[in-house]
Amino acid sequence: MLALPAVAQTNIDLGGVNADPDAPVEVTADSLNVDQDTGSAVFTGNVVIGQGDLRLSAPEVRVTYGADTGDITRLQASGGVTFATATEAAEAQEADYDLAGGQLTLTGEVLLTQGQSALSADSMVLDLTSGTAQMSGRVRTVFQQDGNN
Repeated sequence: MLALPAVAQTNIDLGGVNADPDAPVEVTADSLNVDQDTGSAVFTGNVVIGQGDLRLSAPEVRVTYGADTGDITRLQASGGVTFATATEAAEAQEADYDLAGGQLTLTGEVLLTQGQSALSADSMVLDLTSGTAQMSGRVRTVFQQDGNN
């Protein structure tokens, strides 16, 4: 086992992440509070959000709607967030999903797992259109060696 800490940034190819920002967003939660004045809603308690193959879960998620269209423009999750696709999973303290921009930002003790590999950092920005991610702030990874070499 070899650990390589890095203070700089690391770019990662997330081949399994393929998000369609136009796909329906399904939200389940224990409760919902809607604020018509601000164009937002807060889901609390066992919140699970799905969009295509993406799943995001957290104790609380604030949803912001576009003023003109009423479409969801942003999801902000807090209290410990899990993000998963068929091939990757990530954990963080908070997440900010910009649906229009196709970008998911995870912050606070980010841990990304891909098969046997694991990477951690202070933050990770995922471009859900291209399937790439950039991790920054004390990046650390552990490489598992085969042992047959």
